[in-house]
Amino acid sequence: MIFNDLRGFVDFLEDKKELVRIKTEVDPLLEITEITDRISKKGGPALFFEKVKGSHIPLVINLFGSYRRMSWALGVEDFGHITERFSSLLKATPDLKLRQKLEILKELYRLSTSRPKEVKKAPCHEIVKNNNFSLFDFPVLKCWPGDGGRFITLPLVITKDPETGSQNVGMYRMQVYDDKTTGMHWHTHHDGAVNYRKTAKLGRRMEVAVALGGDPITIYSATAPLPYGIEELFFAGFLRNKPVEVVKAKTVDIFVPARAEIILEGYVETGEERIEGPFGDHTGYYSVADKYPVFHVVCITHKKEPVYPTTIVGKPPMEDCYMGKATERMFLPFIKMQLPEIVDINLPLEGVFHNCALISIKKSYPMHARKVMNAVWGLGQMMFSKFIFIFDEDVNVQNTSEAAWKSFNNVDPARDIMVVEGPLDVLDHSSNKPLYGAKMGVDATRKWPEEGYKREWPEEIKMSEEIKKLVEQRWTEYGLE
Repeated sequence: MIFNDLRGFVDFLEDKKELVRIKTEVDPLLEITEITDRISKKGGPALFFEKVKGSHIPLVINLFGSYRRMSWALGVEDFGHITERFSSLLKATPDLKLRQKLEILKELYRLSTSRPKEVKKAPCHEIVKNNNFSLFDFPVLKCWPGDGGRFITLPLVITKDPETGSQNVGMYRMQVYDDKTTGMHWHTHHDGAVNYRKTAKLGRRMEVAVALGGDPITIYSATAPLPYGIEELFFAGFLRNKPVEVVKAKTVDIFVPARAEIILEGYVETGEERIEGPFGDHTGYYSVADKYPVFHVVCITHKKEPVYPTTIVGKPPMEDCYMGKATERMFLPFIKMQLPEIVDINLPLEGVFHNCALISIKKSYPMHARKVMNAVWGLGQMMFSKFIFIFDEDVNVQNTSEAAWKSFNNVDPARDIMVVEGPLDVLDHSSNKPLYGAKMGVDATRKWPEEGYKREWPEEIKMSEEIKKLVEQRWTEYGLE
């Protein structure tokens, strides 16, 4: 089922008993975080807070906080179907050259019917406020005690490439400084930051629009690691099998999702920065305060009765973990197009997606594992992977216990570990300097004589199939169940 807006998804979850309404008044300063964190950690439902202290606008959170809800958000019934759906779209055969595979992706994108559909009237424009407004009218959360303030945490930040005119939608947290200004926390690697630098070189003020809410696929698409230049609203239309409706913003030359709950319009002034943070981040640690651009809000539009969508991040597992796992499943077919020897990838929740990758491969030649490590570090945001473990194809990397057992037994530290330097995620606090540092690749595959292993590699202990079937047939006789 494909949803047209946030309300449709909320109603669907409520009907499925996957959303609970809280009618008691709650405080957006820390209290909602503590409630949601407890629910999130035990795999609980989405939460709809009807009465939030200091605001007349209700708040919804944890919408994507389970494999089941994340599947529904993307229009599939089962989480495993995410990979299947994209595998069926990519009909490239393994023997195609890389250039041919990339051309297939471009053609698939070009021929899709995903171009956003412009409309003249939109629900997000039912109420227009050009001056008499405050960002604190919305139930913006202070998430954790050490946070530098209150943060908008689920924004769709829309910017434009000043050279091509293409729009980018990214999800960057926004610290609310006062009634009409926020921080704009786009990291140097993010496309929003690229557009900002291009605009700054031209000496221009950068127009920005921020959408809060919309259909769940559009919200998810803002987090997708798409190549620069592929527009997220196109991608969302592609996932939805129908275009995202957009409308021209009231005060900036940007198209926004027509069915969003709330739209913030304004600008970022070139060279203007302000201290933003600290912020309790998805690593489970506070990201440190630093200087970031300032977003000035000049107009707010919204539905007559908007719902404020938000999220919290912190020690995993939390809502963002399931969004990240959806990305892992969704983009696995694209990775396999470029590296067909890859069987599966697991980005464990504990690794917060850029710290650890467990990869199984069809090993075909000596040092094949090292080839894959280096190739993966060259794939978009996979460059941030701080630890890469490579396993044989018979290892179930989704079973982290099995993967740990294999690596602890198969790895000789002197022979099988490769340490290199390269880019790291800006939130990585372990390196001596920000943005880059050491990364480690671990070859946990069986070693071949051609790789210098002169001993006999031991066989793995397995029971015979005959005995396993016998025991299975006689199980009830043993009185163990």
